[in-house]
Amino acid sequence: MPAAALLELIDIRKSFGAIEALRGVTLSVFPGEVVALLGDNGAGKSTLVKIVAGEQRQSSGRVVYDGIERHFTSPGDAKAVGIETVYQDLSLCTNLDVVANFFMGRELTRRVLGLPVLRDREMEAETARALAAGGTQIPSLRTKVEHLSGGQRQAIELNRFVHWGGKLVILDEPFAALGVEQTRRGLETVDRVRARGIGVILITHVMAQAFAVADRIVVMRQGAIAGDLRTGETSPDEVVHLITGGIERIGAAPRNEQVQPEKGANT
Repeated sequence: MPAAALLELIDIRKSFGAIEALRGVTLSVFPGEVVALLGDNGAGKSTLVKIVAGEQRQSSGRVVYDGIERHFTSPGDAKAVGIETVYQDLSLCTNLDVVANFFMGRELTRRVLGLPVLRDREMEAETARALAAGGTQIPSLRTKVEHLSGGQRQAIELNRFVHWGGKLVILDEPFAALGVEQTRRGLETVDRVRARGIGVILITHVMAQAFAVADRIVVMRQGAIAGDLRTGETSPDEVVHLITGGIERIGAAPRNEQVQPEKGANT
């Protein structure tokens, strides 16, 4: 039997007045699975992930996360149960160093003469262990984030999310501003996150990125799922046809027939 889905979206609908942005979207994401979400602008991708992230409420339908139906009213609700969104514009404070960013809001302190003092050495050691476990190398953890590359910044944010108990991460066009080498390293980081049992939703306009790292490719068109396909069983041409409307709803299996992908199956 397949493992239970980490996230289940069941018949999600969203209307903005007379405009129906989502038309009955049903989608599952399993632990340790990367699902690439593709589609033209206006296909409904952003609206869908904003519902998962707690930024918007669906008009109807159910969001089941970690076996429990959820009713998020804010992004804080989603973060509290282990759902994080990493945008192209990261949420790091560029004027602070790596350690300060890694522990932001979770600083370790001790009392000295009744005043809180940061436990800097412990925080630096824990940051180093967490980054090393995620395969990230940064020469000095006391470097300000503004002096790091885009790929290093993304690695910090992803490893921070994993270290603090995250279970599902949404990557919204995370490599749009990166060069070829930084993008390659970013995809390797996604692979390592997946290997630790984290579910990943990757929104991208770059077909090669989806085929490089995703277990499944889900195509949205006009607010609905046009295709839900295993990466190794489809092709860029087929995905393009789905995006443009040349093929309708290929491979969109019913929710109870979807199975968990093999670990590490990227192609």
